[in-house]
Amino acid sequence: MSENHKTYERPQSVLLARRLAEPRRFIQVLAGPRQVGKSTLVGQVLGRADAPHRYASADEPALKDTTWLEQQWTAARALSGEGAGAILALDEIQKIPGWSETVKRLWDEDTRRRAPLKLVLLGSAPLLMARGLSESLAGRFELLHLPHWSYAEMRDAFGWSLEQFVFYGGYPGAAPLVDEPRRWARYVLDSLVETSIARDVLLLTRVDKPALLRRLFELACSYSGQVLSYTKMLGQLQDAGNTVTLAHYLDLLAAAGMVTGLQKYAGDTARSRASSPKLQVLNTALMTAGSGLTLAEARAEPALWGRLVESAVGAYLANAAAGGDCELFYWRDRGVEVDFVLRVGRRVAAIEVKSNRLREVPAGMAAFQAAFKPQRMVLVGADGVAIDEFLLRPPKAWLSA
Repeated sequence: MSENHKTYERPQSVLLARRLAEPRRFIQVLAGPRQVGKSTLVGQVLGRADAPHRYASADEPALKDTTWLEQQWTAARALSGEGAGAILALDEIQKIPGWSETVKRLWDEDTRRRAPLKLVLLGSAPLLMARGLSESLAGRFELLHLPHWSYAEMRDAFGWSLEQFVFYGGYPGAAPLVDEPRRWARYVLDSLVETSIARDVLLLTRVDKPALLRRLFELACSYSGQVLSYTKMLGQLQDAGNTVTLAHYLDLLAAAGMVTGLQKYAGDTARSRASSPKLQVLNTALMTAGSGLTLAEARAEPALWGRLVESAVGAYLANAAAGGDCELFYWRDRGVEVDFVLRVGRRVAAIEVKSNRLREVPAGMAAFQAAFKPQRMVLVGADGVAIDEFLLRPPKAWLSA
């Protein structure tokens, strides 16, 4: 195991540091799933900052309220003095009821007084963060999305191989445990999956059928990489719910950085939410932790390994789409399909993932090219672009001229 992870800095740290070095202009908001290093990143940036700073966490919601928030703000104002200003970082801000209204009032007070205090907000429930930001702080913030760790990051920080990344995914906190597979799996399931569902979804959002949401998560992990209609999902889940409820729960799980449902690509025409989603995990650890398999056992099953490879590629693309770098879809028509359709502006790339060698161009790729004339056709694996090469390049690079 590489020792680089102790000092490794995610690329987003450079962007945050640059923004905090600018004159006070916007609130900086870091949002992303649990255990992707938001607090660590802010700590690294603040540790190098020239300005005085204050870091506080609202991770104990029963003990924190807007009065506590005002106290932290007042203390940070005192640090500013008459100099260039201080930086206040507030972690797990979404756990304070009414946080956005209080932040708006205090931020606007400082704006009127021309106080130089800068603000960084962190949160692990992106849906609630977005709700508070849109309701009260429109025009006052910039969002910095921290997705799950990529192959490049896990390789550089931990010395991982491609196979390790495909199987173990991108949770840096779990990385030191991979030599003990059962311990690694329990950590992912108990400390990451259960905490995300219980604290970031069920505790903070109204969910009328929590058992259904949990089973939907398990189903999405089992069927990652497959197109499944909401009707078939209800049949699998054996619940008397409806498709609207399932679509809503899938949105909640996506906002928590767990699984998502890709919509079918329809060109320039309006897309309907009635289309069957393609289920996609946002971190392959969510597929393998509950499987009971080791890396060697998964590698020995070609069909399973092929699904893991496709899900690793899909997770990389879906995390980029969640950050606004691109749009991601799938396509299927008359029995043929394309694994992923990537769109940036008006440029479109069709992406097919194959683990085995091919004798001819996949039928779905040929049909998609005839129907939509995409700018790029990318075969990943097999005789095309090597999987590691694809994962090491920014997704939108595949659409560059």
